[in-house]
Amino acid sequence: MNEAPDPTAGPRVVAVGETMAMMRSGVIGSLAHLPSVDISLGGAESNLAIGLRRLDIPTAWVSRVGDDPLGTRVTREIRAEGVDVRCTVDPERPTGLMIKSRPSGTTTRVDYYRAGSAASALTPEDLPAGLLEQAEIVQVSGITPLLSESAHATNVAAVQRAVAAGTTVSLDVNYRSRLGSRELLAQRLGELLEHVDILFGGPEELSILAPDVDDSDPRALLHALAAPGRQVIVKLGADGAAALADGEVHEAAGNRVDVVDTVGAGDAFVAGYLSAQLDGLDVPARLARANACGALACTTPGDWEGAPRRADLEALLSGEATDPVAR
Repeated sequence: MNEAPDPTAGPRVVAVGETMAMMRSGVIGSLAHLPSVDISLGGAESNLAIGLRRLDIPTAWVSRVGDDPLGTRVTREIRAEGVDVRCTVDPERPTGLMIKSRPSGTTTRVDYYRAGSAASALTPEDLPAGLLEQAEIVQVSGITPLLSESAHATNVAAVQRAVAAGTTVSLDVNYRSRLGSRELLAQRLGELLEHVDILFGGPEELSILAPDVDDSDPRALLHALAAPGRQVIVKLGADGAAALADGEVHEAAGNRVDVVDTVGAGDAFVAGYLSAQLDGLDVPARLARANACGALACTTPGDWEGAPRRADLEALLSGEATDPVAR
């Protein structure tokens, strides 16, 4: 069980970005025919914040929601996970919505209704004074800069404030093709890249920032995006991950699990890596924890519900056999 955040201590990580309310089908089939859906929430930065908090890392999430029941649902659920919620309530714009379904046993479909959402109106003024400066890591993604010009400006401001304070900047490319082109994302992330200390992405995502490199060659991508003091991490799904740090490439195999839902696994991976860094672990141990977090997130439905706690990680990493029936 998570301990309550210490009110006298600030968050070690601050994540900035949109979280949407989510409607998802509980069974396989097209939404054209299913009679009902469940309500939840999802967003890369809040998934990350919850994942970190479950690993005992004090974390804050900064965003905007609408003055509506879905906005209340979003902030209540994230706060209930122990995350320090710093969220502007917008009286004029709605909370974004995603609808997630499983048309077949092997496919997942996600539809977004986020145009004109409250979070698309993020501005630098939504970043609380002093919050980023007292953190050890500020986390941003490639989602926010494609929401709007003002949201992009917010990402830039968050990074600039982190750099000025000597705070580590972490970026997960997290490309969403429905929000904009690869070229636009490359341009906007290019404004930040020189300040990024920890860079995450899948091969196709990292190739946005290194367009001359074949995305089938993860090692080449790592070297192409290397910079003094920067860690570059490529997520390889079931094949594990690799990282370049201090001029050395490290590789780690994935974990075998029964996959239920892969959405949110990448966010859990990043939470695992950052938590391990904050715990003082070396790069191979960071990758091992990140892979385990990503794998465990795949074993339950939902974007964040499967984010593991430390006991879950210990059981997986130790190879400890568990009884599938809890008695």
